[in-house]
Amino acid sequence: MRRHHRRRHHPDRPRAQFSEIAIQAAGGSLVITALYTALIVWIVGLAVPVTASYIICAVVAAPALIKLGVPDYAAHMFVFYYAVLSEVSPPTALSPFAAAAITGAGPYRTTLQAWKYTLPAFVLPFVFVTDPDGVGLLLAFKPGMGWGDVVVQIALAAGGLAALSAACQGFARRALAGWERAGFVVAGLLMIFPALVEAFFGSGVPAPHLIGVALGAVLLALQWRGPRPAVA
Repeated sequence: MRRHHRRRHHPDRPRAQFSEIAIQAAGGSLVITALYTALIVWIVGLAVPVTASYIICAVVAAPALIKLGVPDYAAHMFVFYYAVLSEVSPPTALSPFAAAAITGAGPYRTTLQAWKYTLPAFVLPFVFVTDPDGVGLLLAFKPGMGWGDVVVQIALAAGGLAALSAACQGFARRALAGWERAGFVVAGLLMIFPALVEAFFGSGVPAPHLIGVALGAVLLALQWRGPRPAVA
């Protein structure tokens, strides 16, 4: 008499498999794993609404970050943040398409313009995932942190976003030259995403935050010393 063995369903198996695949593909690097996770959330968000995208990726993608030591609340906020940003990401950006339908503008031009405006925001979630002190942006405290550290994190994030926004728009106090835009990109990334420098260049670059602040300050000073923009 044959016995029929039923396969047991393991709900955690897809989640575990994706976590292991993502971590192995990234070579155990938290920065690369976060990049893969952001890409997965972005792709899923192109096809489904924000809530569904978050629910799917919270189960499938967030555990990969948690396994690498990211606090669970930070990992889930990272996933939710990118699920929201998928609404303004081409080619299926729902919000710009809706705005274009209301205003009568070209849908693809509106989408690209919206994406251009929101590009700096795509970097911000890496602060509270790759930087241990970055959880201060979520008003969370790791051992030894205080409100002063939270203020520093907010100031660095605001300065980095301002630098990246200037680079994306090509304008600060006046129109930016190509090298100035590149400089603002570097300054913004150093302030917001210093772990990117450590991932590619190791720990040989001391205090990338401060380098970014200094570079941004120099570029801004050059803006003030340059000719004033014409007033219409």
